[in-house]
Amino acid sequence: MTLHVFISGQVQGVGYRRFVKRHAQKLGLTGWVRNIPDRRVEATFSGSKEQIDEILKICKKGPFLSEVTRVETQQSEEEAFDDFKIVV
Repeated sequence: MTLHVFISGQVQGVGYRRFVKRHAQKLGLTGWVRNIPDRRVEATFSGSKEQIDEILKICKKGPFLSEVTRVETQQSEEEAFDDFKIVV
């Protein structure tokens, strides 16, 4: 399963991408995360439904200095990723 996610709130400049990457790797997910110009964070996660449900809970919480106000999700076409990385 692959899910495309947009996270809104105070999520840039607070270590959010590194936080997501660390947890995605711990869960065994593949995909990517990046900041986008409208001050949101965008990510794509590939893995099992259980893994993705868990990373969504983590995304809603965020790291210590973040303040997540919204997490939007949309099903995505299956993509093959080798690992999980931060995209610039």
